[in-house]
Amino acid sequence: MLSTIIVKELKNIIVSPKFSATFAVTSLLLLLSVYVGINEYQATTRQYEAATGLVDQRLRETRSWARLSNRVYRVPNPMHVFVAGVNNDIGRTSIIDPTEQVKLTNSTYNDEPIYAAFRFIDFTFIVTIIFSLFAILFTYDAVNGERENGTLQLTFANALPRVHFIAGKFVGLWLGLIVPLLIPIVLSVVLVLAYKIPLAVDHWMSVAAIVLVSLLFCTFFIAFGICISAVTRRSSTSFLFLLVAWIVISFILPRAGVMAAGTLHPVASVAEVEGMREAFAKQIWAKHRDEMQERFRKRADEMQNMTAEERSAYEDEHAWEMMEQEDKARKDILKQIDLLGKKLEEETRNGRRQQEGLALVLSRFSPASAYQLAAMTLAGMNIDVKSAYEDALSAYRASFVTYKEKKEKESGDSGGIRITVDSNTGFKFSMGRESGSLDISEMPRFNASRFSFSGVLASALPDIVLLCAFTFLAFAAAFVAFLRYDVR
Repeated sequence: MLSTIIVKELKNIIVSPKFSATFAVTSLLLLLSVYVGINEYQATTRQYEAATGLVDQRLRETRSWARLSNRVYRVPNPMHVFVAGVNNDIGRTSIIDPTEQVKLTNSTYNDEPIYAAFRFIDFTFIVTIIFSLFAILFTYDAVNGERENGTLQLTFANALPRVHFIAGKFVGLWLGLIVPLLIPIVLSVVLVLAYKIPLAVDHWMSVAAIVLVSLLFCTFFIAFGICISAVTRRSSTSFLFLLVAWIVISFILPRAGVMAAGTLHPVASVAEVEGMREAFAKQIWAKHRDEMQERFRKRADEMQNMTAEERSAYEDEHAWEMMEQEDKARKDILKQIDLLGKKLEEETRNGRRQQEGLALVLSRFSPASAYQLAAMTLAGMNIDVKSAYEDALSAYRASFVTYKEKKEKESGDSGGIRITVDSNTGFKFSMGRESGSLDISEMPRFNASRFSFSGVLASALPDIVLLCAFTFLAFAAAFVAFLRYDVR
């Protein structure tokens, strides 16, 4: 009898006109999203290669160690084909220099605002919005629809356990909805292979995990639809309730959690942090200027009664000492600014992490949020990408600055400015000497961390478990509700 109910549900779905329409729409949207993702990844890769080539050329053309600075670009992630995540929201490049704090800037949406107005539709968006809505369309009348048609009472005129009926409904609807959706997913994978997107083994394992989590999310809505159909008497009532629940789960709860976290745990904005850092830098540089002018006046007073020859000999004798003194003062100031910047950045990052943690906890009351977080984590596109990349860039900046200071010391090119004060000619400025092209073969290079499936799976596991719990509770509620359902 169980198999009969499963076959009946499959036939009802397949011969339904709305099945053909929904299958065509989902297939078209899924293939288009993957195709757009492929083109976007290829364009991003070309931009990355061109930009890194220009940076290498500029480094080779630099003629002074004091002026050596680097720029690092974020390596494109091929998982962007399936899951956009925060890829387009965070910056793509950062300057690596002793005077600059590490900060990813120039995001896709910042450089091309039109994409921010019309965001990319990726695989997770289609599953979250389209697949879940279609699951509701096929399950809102799973139980009460048969009661309205009179077939439910006829079915239970036979010796049919209610457990078999609700299980047959669930399995039949699941097979009728999930199995056909695997066809466009397989075609999307074929499309990725045809365009030769460089996906490693870990990437493919992550893709498989994302597909399984997506099926789990659709399973939740199938069970949820059956549950609501089993607690209402009219199909129109269950459809209205499911539509409202879909809006709340997919749109309201995730955003409400973020807004509540922002209110409960406020964090200083980027502009406020930059303002504090710039105010401190302005104050300390002004103090340095006053002290430097005072030192110049004292040196001028010491040479006031000297002849021109004595003054020239004195300047030649103490020139290097004065340059080292000024360079040391300049580096001390840069170090103080850098330490303050790191302190402010660490405090802001810790506060933001606490705020984000609270926002994620609150938003996880929505199965849609749990699914999106799991998918983004499995793709390596979650909100931790920015902080992880900036941490890696900060470590690279430390090694780059050490290398630069070592080369400056070896070559004697400190980048200092020699200032000569003469009562007849006034002030004279001379820059540090320049040499030919620099030998940067030993310069440390930034190496982005490799994508690891085991790492992302461990991070996504809590959300996957939570999604399993939501699905189990929905099915258990449907089972309990139908045990008490009046079939008349």
